Amino acid sequence: MTKILIIEDNPDIVANIYAFFEPKGYEVDNAYNGNSGLALAIENRYDVILLDVMLPGMNGTKLCQTLRAEHHNKTPVLMLTARDTVSDKVIGFESGADDYLVKPFSLVELDARIKALIRRHQDDHFQHILQVGELRLDAECHLVTRADQPLKLTPTGFKILQLLMVTSPRVVSKSEIEDKVWGRNIPDSDALRTHVHTLRQQVDKPFTYPMIVTITGVGYQLAIPDNSSANLADNLPASLPDARNNTLT
Repeated sequence: MTKILIIEDNPDIVANIYAFFEPKGYEVDNAYNGNSGLALAIENRYDVILLDVMLPGMNGTKLCQTLRAEHHNKTPVLMLTARDTVSDKVIGFESGADDYLVKPFSLVELDARIKALIRRHQDDHFQHILQVGELRLDAECHLVTRADQPLKLTPTGFKILQLLMVTSPRVVSKSEIEDKVWGRNIPDSDALRTHVHTLRQQVDKPFTYPMIVTITGVGYQLAIPDNSSANLADNLPASLPDARNNTLT
């Protein structure tokens, strides 16, 4: 059953959404202010959130930013607002919204957009799990394990490892990593080296062989040693793709 959270302070809009979607088999929750809406979004699982921009307590833009940045919540968010300028839409998307619908809107169109968002989210979900050998990263839950042992990474270490896993076994240059992690705001010339050293303490040091390799003068690579790949592949569940290459599941 599809679950919708409506965060909207206009009771007429909320009532119309309930009347349209509940007979179609949707399960609907609602909040009339930003603070209550954020609490519901964090505490429960929803397939999509319909979020008004102008809300009492906490506006929709701030709510969406908080949901994404602080709670790592990936639930699709569809912004509902009377503001239809390009700058308003850009602000909505930059806050983490996935789609934007201007009031007044057709409930039939809203239904179509909800279904499209859910399909896209389901497709994207399979790209949130990265596996290279015995190393597994779940971007949605922000979890990393190696040989089923959980690893405690810093936020920056997580970003670096995610990039190395996505590109594995390709060698990633220092400049590319810095650009992906910090953009133009690189802390200092030794920042990357320091973070990679810390990352190795978690990913490699407690285990029998290293996976993070330094390519002198070029950058870094995440790889499985040749003498380990066959054994690792043989021991992985049959549902996973070839462990000797980077895989997305």
